[in-house]
Parts: sequence; C-alpha cells; structure tokens
Amino acid sequence: MPVLHNRISNKELKARMLAETQPRTTISFYKYFNILDPLAFRNSLYQQFTDLSVFGRVYIAKEGINAQISLPTHHLAAFKALLYSVDPALDNLRLNIALDDDGKSFWVLRMKVRDRVVADGIEDETFNPSRTGEYLKADQVNQMLDDPDTLFVDMRNHYEYEVGHFENAIEIPSDTFREQLPMAVEMLQDNKDKNIVMYCTGGIRCEKASAYMLHNGFKNVYHVEGGIIEYARKAREQGLPVRFIGKNFVFDERMGERISDQVIAHCHQCGASCDSHTNCKNEGCHLLFIQCQECATKFEGCCSEVCREEVRLPETEQRARRAGRENGAKIFNKSRHRLQDGLNSTSLQSVE
Repeated sequence: MPVLHNRISNKELKARMLAETQPRTTISFYKYFNILDPLAFRNSLYQQFTDLSVFGRVYIAKEGINAQISLPTHHLAAFKALLYSVDPALDNLRLNIALDDDGKSFWVLRMKVRDRVVADGIEDETFNPSRTGEYLKADQVNQMLDDPDTLFVDMRNHYEYEVGHFENAIEIPSDTFREQLPMAVEMLQDNKDKNIVMYCTGGIRCEKASAYMLHNGFKNVYHVEGGIIEYARKAREQGLPVRFIGKNFVFDERMGERISDQVIAHCHQCGASCDSHTNCKNEGCHLLFIQCQECATKFEGCCSEVCREEVRLPETEQRARRAGRENGAKIFNKSRHRLQDGLNSTSLQSVE
C-alpha cells in the first residue's frame, strides 16, 4: 500500500504557516488500543487530517496512537467529530489543549507508522499495558503532593525536568524512556510500601510506566491524568494552587509552556537564570540547550565559539566540514551527564 505524504518543501510550508492569519489551536492526545492494520489506518487518517488543515506529528502502531498537532480553531468541532468516529476506542477521547499557545507550533503534517507509539524496549510478552495505575485529577495530585508516604516520579528526560517539575519530584537520570523504565523499578525497590505517582508531559509515558511498575510488583501506583498539560489546565480552571514549578517542555516550535513564574534553570553558557531552549544555529551541530538572550546575541544563536565560527563560513565550506562527521545526539542532548560533559569541553557541539 502506498504511503500518502506531503510533496511541498518544509521551507515553503513554514512560510505559509507563518503567513496565516486564522487562529490555530494546539492539541495533544494519545490512546492505547488495538489497530489491526496501522498503515491503512494511517493513510485514511492522513487524508482526513489534511482536509482539515491539521499540522503536527502523529505516530501510529498496533498498540495505538500518539499525536501532537495544531489545526484552525474553527475546525475544532469537525476535528473532534472526525476523531471520535474513527474507532469506538477514540469516542470522547480526552484532548490536551495547549496552555501557552500562539498557534505556530507546527507547519506540516507528519504521520508515521511505528512498532510502538512510545519506544519502551519491553519484550516481556506477559506485560499488559492496559493494566495501569489509577488516574489522579488535579485536586488529588495536590493532596498527594502533601502526603509524606507518596513519591512523585518524573518520567521525562533531563532537559524536560531541568526547566520544570512538580515539587520534590524524583528524576530518573537516563537518556531514553526505554532506559528509564527498568531504572525506575530499581531506584524505587525500597519504597514499595509508598504511593508511587508517575507523571509526564501529556500522559502517554507515565501511563505505560504505571503499568510497568504494577507489572514489577508495586501495589500503590498512580499517574497524573493528562500529564502536566491537563493538570495545569484543570488546576487553573478550578482555582487550585498550581504545584508544578517552572516551564513544561513541549515537542514543537514553542519548546515550552509557562506553568509558573519561577525560572529554575540556568543558561548553559553563562549560568544566568534562564529556561529558554534553543537549537544551535550551526546545522552541523544543532544541539538543544538553554541560552539566555545575552548569550544568544554574543554567540549568534550558537552553542560555542567553534560553532559560531563555522556558521560564518561560506555554505560550501560548512557542508564540506559536515561531510562524514558523525553527529551523535543531533537534536536532544537528553542526559544531565552528557550535557555536563559538553559544558566542560571547549565546544558544546554534539559531535561524538
């Protein structure tokens, strides 16, 4: 079966998006359910999403769907009707509406079929991802945060945790979700008598993590319904104290949603208080890092003197330098330890 896809250049698509005057709404959603033919499901959904001018990133697998998208606000009702009619499992699916949204989060629709909607590395055939922990709503989250017998566990990567997290949350210091799962089990072995609350950005990682903890013998396992996005939205709607500190990292052009006024991270170049992520302007590096405005000006949007010098070269010479150069962690330098290694070197380039 052929795969339907876009044939217009990214540059032109981004220019079109930036020129739009109609308001857009950014949404994330996921659902674990059985899809017999992911490719056929993907192609049908791709055409229908395209008809509604949906942009974003959608992953489809036999185990379900995971999506971060934007669409014209006036198409929101039609989009809900479409999504809810695609499969009974999606009827009245919760949609996480972005908190801090200018509508410029995506400019193209990318819909891919994968083995898993979240790469988890789980090969145990007895694992049941549908046997999850209990959902916690916003008021219950706040109650649990005050319970000394409860541990909050952040199932996101370091670069996400660094700019924002729940009060006193435990970080699982690894590069990938597949590494975090067994590490969380190991780190929490001595706390099986406590309440374990897992959380993540929109709920998809912490829901699977809660099932994995139950699979490994933990009894009192919970996860935040809808993740940080839904928690913050509901807490504000209900006039509750928002107990998430800082910014929620998101995987689109915004790179973050402001949850609280506190800035808990620091510029990776000068150490000033800052929580603004950016990608190095050097296409041969493209490292994700935190940079204050002063350093952005000084280094011209680059992560180091080396990269600043390289972007000043003619494009042909830049390409020649990049040719054959291994570019390990091109987009996300996820680990605290790898990040520190970069900060301690003469260049922050992610060339390994």
